[in-house]
Amino acid sequence: MGASVHPREVLLGAQAATGFLPVCDHYSGVEARMRKSLQLQAEMCEEFGACVFDVTLDCEDGAPVGGEADHAAMVVALATLASDKARVAVRVHAVDHPAFESDMAIIAGKLARHLSHIMIPKVESLDDVIKAESALLAASAGALPLHVLIESPLAVHNAFDIAAHPRVQSLSFGLMDFVSAHGGAIPAEGMSSQGQFTHPLVVRAKLEIASACHAHGKVPSHCVVTEFNDAAAMTTAARHAARQLGYSRMWSIHPNQIRPILEAFAPSEGEIEDATKIIAAAQRADWAPISFEGKLHDRASYRYYWQVLERAHQTGRALPAEAQTYFQTAHS
Repeated sequence: MGASVHPREVLLGAQAATGFLPVCDHYSGVEARMRKSLQLQAEMCEEFGACVFDVTLDCEDGAPVGGEADHAAMVVALATLASDKARVAVRVHAVDHPAFESDMAIIAGKLARHLSHIMIPKVESLDDVIKAESALLAASAGALPLHVLIESPLAVHNAFDIAAHPRVQSLSFGLMDFVSAHGGAIPAEGMSSQGQFTHPLVVRAKLEIASACHAHGKVPSHCVVTEFNDAAAMTTAARHAARQLGYSRMWSIHPNQIRPILEAFAPSEGEIEDATKIIAAAQRADWAPISFEGKLHDRASYRYYWQVLERAHQTGRALPAEAQTYFQTAHS
C-alpha cells in the first residue's frame, strides 16, 4: 500500500489547502508594472520549476476614480494573455463600492477560467462573503475561490466565521487600514516593519487571523512591508511572520520583496533532508510508526514533515531525488 498511495492522500485532511498556494502574493495596479510582474512570474517559473508566487492585478487601488470600468477591461486583457502555467488573481473593489458589481461582472464573467482566485477587500462579516459569492454565481464563475482582506477590528472579531465559509481559501491582513481604523489609538509606528510586530493590538489581530485560518484549513497571508528598499527589514518581517505568527503566505508590493519572502518561508536544507528521510521511511513502513534518529514518529509528525516538503516545492527549493518523485506525478 505505502508505495502506491501518495502522501497527500494518506496524511492531509481538513488542512490540506494550506500546502497548495504559493507563499508569495505579488500586487501591482499600474499597467506597466502588471506586465512586468507577469513577465517576472514566467521567468521565475522557468527558474524554479514551479510557480513560486501569485500575481494579483489590483483594481481597488489601481483604478482611477471614474475609470473603474476601463481599468477592469485592461485587467481582463492582461490576464487573458498570461500563460497556462501562470497564477493570476484580481483584487476587485469592496462589496459596498459602486464599482463592485461591474468589477465582478467584467472580471469574473470573462476570466473565470484564467484566474486562480478573486480577492475581496474590506470584508467585515460573513454577509460580505455571501454577497461576493452571489456575484460570482451571477457571473457564472462559481468555481472561483475567494480570498478576503481583513482590515478592521470588526473584521478581526468575525475572522473565524469568515474563514469557515467554504468559498474562502485565504485570509489576508490589511495592516494600514487596520491601524487607521483605530482613530489614532495605534500610533503610526504600528504600520512600520518593526512596530507591526510589537504593538499588542496589531499582533493580536495577526494571531486571530492566523488561528482562524488554521482552524478551518485556510491559508493565512501576512501583510505588506512598506519599506520595500530595506532588504533586511523585509527579511526579518517575513521570517517573523513565518516562524512566530503562523503565516504560510505573504504579500509583496515590489519585485525586490519576492525572493526574500521565498527565502523566509522556505525550509532549510537540513529540514528538507530530514523530511525526505522520514517520509520515505514512513512510506516503506506503510505509514506505521517508525524510529528516526532515536525519536518516535507516526502520522501526526509525518503530516508535519510532508508539509515541509510541500513548502519546499512551493518555494522552488532543490529537493533530493527521493522527494522529487512525489511532485512528478499527477498530484503535483
